[in-house]
Amino acid sequence: MHFHHLKRREFITLLGGAAAWPIAAGAQQAERLRRIGVLNAGLTEKDSEAQLRIAAFRQGLQNLGWIEGRNVHIEERWPGGNAERLRSFAAELIGMRPDAIFAGNEAATMALHQTAGTLPIVFAQVADPVANGLVASPARPGGNVTGFALWEYGFAGKWGSCSGK
Repeated sequence: MHFHHLKRREFITLLGGAAAWPIAAGAQQAERLRRIGVLNAGLTEKDSEAQLRIAAFRQGLQNLGWIEGRNVHIEERWPGGNAERLRSFAAELIGMRPDAIFAGNEAATMALHQTAGTLPIVFAQVADPVANGLVASPARPGGNVTGFALWEYGFAGKWGSCSGK
């Protein structure tokens, strides 16, 4: 697990790999419908940023062969900044027992992690997943949680040297 800024498509590739879902290219038989939960704290479904994020998410999945309505169903929850709705939506998504849950930020990840049990959680935009108790280490996350942090702390010493001086 590399903790650096990644492009959205690279993240989507991880989500597809993390759930270990095989893609049967050209399969003639009906495919099993997989379910993905999406929880993004701080945004509501009406926010333009939320719409851009979910559109990119769907497009990335589609690029990997996951077509909504054919072989994947996405359950989205957008609690805005409401902490009670965040906890409620996290519990609701977990209760649906999806194949995987994407947590779009740290608040969503923490809410899901507290009650997800063994459901796979893929996170993005978490400041320090090790310190938050989400993963054991960047190299070997262990458990059911993996994803991408905002930055790699190993590079912190180099940030000052990047000023061009």
